[in-house]
Amino acid sequence: MKDSGFSFRTTYTALPKQFFTKLSMHPVASPKLVIVNDTLADSMGLNFSNLTEEEKAILFSGNQLPEGSTPFAQAYAGHQFGYYTMLGDGRAHIWGEHLTPEGVRLDIQFKGSGRTPYSRGGDGKAALGPMLREYLISEGIHYLGIPTTRSLAVVKTGEQVMREVLLPGAILTRVASSHIRIGTFEFAFNHLGKEAVKTLMNYTIQRHYPKLMKSKDKAIDLIYSVMERQVDLIVHWMRVGFIHGVMNTDNMTLSGETIDYGPCAFMNAYDPSTVFSSIDHLGRYAFANQSKIAQWNLVRFAETLLQVIDDDVNRAVDKAKEVINLFPEIFQNKWLTMMRSKLGLFNSHTDDDKLIGDFLNWMHRKNADYTNTFLDISGSSKPVGKLYNDKTFNEWYLRWQSRLELSDKPLKSSSSLMRRVNPSVIPRNHKVEEALEAANGNDFKACEDLLSALEAPYTNRRSLRPYQTLPKSGTGVYKTFCGT
Repeated sequence: MKDSGFSFRTTYTALPKQFFTKLSMHPVASPKLVIVNDTLADSMGLNFSNLTEEEKAILFSGNQLPEGSTPFAQAYAGHQFGYYTMLGDGRAHIWGEHLTPEGVRLDIQFKGSGRTPYSRGGDGKAALGPMLREYLISEGIHYLGIPTTRSLAVVKTGEQVMREVLLPGAILTRVASSHIRIGTFEFAFNHLGKEAVKTLMNYTIQRHYPKLMKSKDKAIDLIYSVMERQVDLIVHWMRVGFIHGVMNTDNMTLSGETIDYGPCAFMNAYDPSTVFSSIDHLGRYAFANQSKIAQWNLVRFAETLLQVIDDDVNRAVDKAKEVINLFPEIFQNKWLTMMRSKLGLFNSHTDDDKLIGDFLNWMHRKNADYTNTFLDISGSSKPVGKLYNDKTFNEWYLRWQSRLELSDKPLKSSSSLMRRVNPSVIPRNHKVEEALEAANGNDFKACEDLLSALEAPYTNRRSLRPYQTLPKSGTGVYKTFCGT
């Protein structure tokens, strides 16, 4: 394979061997490149311009990997919908850790690349639709300014994958700060013991929280640091109406990045109970529940560190509780700050929570679109139209304008703030589905156009109009599936 700038310095495989399995890739029949993310590649110090389309397909199918890569699958566990189970990379292979010219360490991983020892009876493969879906939405999330894994490439394998029907097979190449999950710690705690947990903790701190290396209470400080990143992540999700859909502990990274775009989707009409996942029958991972689930997951994380926190389990529990119990206040403060920014409010006033709550309640009652409504009020004048010809809205609007006048900054600063945090475009569910349907018919223009629209989500422009329109009424309730 020609040199494209890969520089592997893999450290994860220095952990105890139970954490991973080294294995060879499964060659695919007839790989064909669908898309490659040259912008991401450039930021990683990679350059594929010297490769032909065929050579890129061979690379991103795993039929031939670059020098220095050492493919392996990770072992981990997780609480899935509240129930503990042993898991692992059942259809993923990590190439290794690439070091960028700036010294940033990144995992490069295949998804849909075949069976591993953790496949649990699955075929280890993936269909084109779900892989392109992760590519589209993860890139959309990135450009919305939210921490996330990213997508480097998608190839078709030339094979068929059986789900409900036969579908074209594909492999996604994913890039992440790491793939260390809460579930990785659960695996160490439940199957390997205290020393393995301590080793994993030190490795995670060195990789993601190096300032904690000199901490006298590493475990507690790690819990707090992870909690802060998780709070920031969930607040970002709620800012743009994103619903992850499957916040199992194996899908929550220690780095604080969004990972695993299975049954995720974006909320149209504001409703805190919105659920899209076809398997979330009780609304465990509904839009408004995401912060509660994040805290629940952090409790599971803290449980894995109790033996490291203190030899006395009661003291360890008390110390962990003291940290975890800070979550609701930290989340509420950061959520309020985020919602103030969506309304262009600087500083804080005692009635802000009521002003925000009344607006959200009005949106809920009116079935108002979350993204477009905030975009509409971000303009220089009062929005017009049937939705806004409403007594309750007009009364709220006057209260909001009065609150804006209390700011120590000019109104143009409020408008500027709103434009920075309220996107003009998101990966609308129906537009994503249209693009994927066309892709299954070997037409990728809709995917390319959608990606182009998503690259500048805070700049409103006429070309975005098709991506701001809502799905036609009567199209049924949108459902998402995990793609396995």
